[in-house]
Formats: sequence, C-alpha cells, structure tokens
Amino acid sequence: MRFDVITLFPELIEQYCSFSIMSRALKNNVIELNTVNPRDFTVDKHRHVDDTPYGGGVGMVLMCEPFFKAYESIEKMPDAQAIMLTPQGKKFDHGMSVELSKKSQLILLCGHYEGFDERIRQSLDVLEVSIGDFVLTGGELPSLCLIDSISRNIEGALGKIESADYDSFSNGLLEYPQYTRPVEYRGMRVPDILLSGHHGEIEKWRLKQQLLRTHQRRPDLFERFSKRADLTKLEKKVLDEVLGEI
Repeated sequence: MRFDVITLFPELIEQYCSFSIMSRALKNNVIELNTVNPRDFTVDKHRHVDDTPYGGGVGMVLMCEPFFKAYESIEKMPDAQAIMLTPQGKKFDHGMSVELSKKSQLILLCGHYEGFDERIRQSLDVLEVSIGDFVLTGGELPSLCLIDSISRNIEGALGKIESADYDSFSNGLLEYPQYTRPVEYRGMRVPDILLSGHHGEIEKWRLKQQLLRTHQRRPDLFERFSKRADLTKLEKKVLDEVLGEI
C-alpha cells in the first residue's frame, strides 16, 4: 500500500514512520510513504496557504489552490482513496481500518487552523474521517493513527499477520489480559490456566475474559457482540456463561 500525506509538516509524518513496526514495513516495501507540502505550490514569496474567512470570524482558513495543486501532483492508482481528517467525518474504527487496508493507495489530507475551504471538500471526492469527538491542532496525528492502524492489517507489516487477529476490536471485543515471565511478581501470580498447556481451555478462558472486560468497560460493544447472528459455537457457549454470571 502507498500512503500519500498532504501536510504542512511532513517531518512529523516521516519522523514517526521511521520507528518500530512502521520503519520495518517501509524497509521491507510492505508500504510506501510520500509526503507532499502544499507550501510548495504557493505563488507568493511568503508561501501562504491560508487566509481570513469570508463573512468574518476568527482564525484562518486553508486556501484552495495550494491543496488542489498538491493533490493533483500525486500520481493516482485506480483504486486510490482520498481521506480528509476532520472532526466532521465518520468515526474511524477497526472495521474501517480493515476495509481501507484493501486499497492500494490512500491520500490523506491534513488540515490546520479553522479547517479547509469548503470547495476542497466538495471537489476532491474525499472520505471524511474523524478519530474521535475532540479537536486537535492539525490532521497529522489523526493521519498517523490511520497509517499505523491500517498498516497492521497488511501482510508483512507485523512479524506474523495473525498477531492482528488478537488485537482489541478484531472480534468486536476488548483484548484479554496478557502475562509474561516471571510466573509470580510481588504476590501477583499468572493464572494457572495459562500455565496448563491446555490450548482449548486457554482459548475459552481468554474469550471469557474478553467478554467480562468488554461488559465492564465498553457495554456498548458487549451489547453489539451479544446480538450478532454469526457467533461461533464456542462464542455462544461462553457468552451464555458470562450472561449467567453478570
């Protein structure tokens, strides 16, 4: 997958992607990253990309021309998807992450100040995406959230693609508790079931912990999961067990 990020601060994007899993994915050519700075497409000596809003008001608005030209400078693949990071967009979640990972190219538009001139939104056929009901200074952090999350679903980004199957939200539930060495620390012991070597019972225990934790911390997700028609035999059995306890 190729990520093209239209941003006033390309260093922010490039620096984050130079570490950890993102760095490995880039080095192994699992993903490509390209940043485009709208300031490179300005026509005045001060390289302005913003101006005061028509109709008055505080703040500055991002101008059409630098962003249109930045977008048009990018070579598009047939299934390229443009994404505008904005609080007005559809909330990003695991399902969207998986769907977007099937694309060959994502073009991410990072806003700043009071946002984009409305004509950018109207003309570029963008998918508007929000990472939550709060406001940030710019779109760089949200774009990095998308790049990081989406990349995890691409073969070769993680050590084993199966690792993503056990993340929180992968099956609609929060992740189960995790433990590693030592077996006991400050009086706290790893649950015996995890030391038993009985993989079937471990799987059942983990699923139950997912359900209990999700019920406690995200009842909305628990309710949605409990109403699914595609639950496996094990999921139905453990769900009934949990419902009988809570």
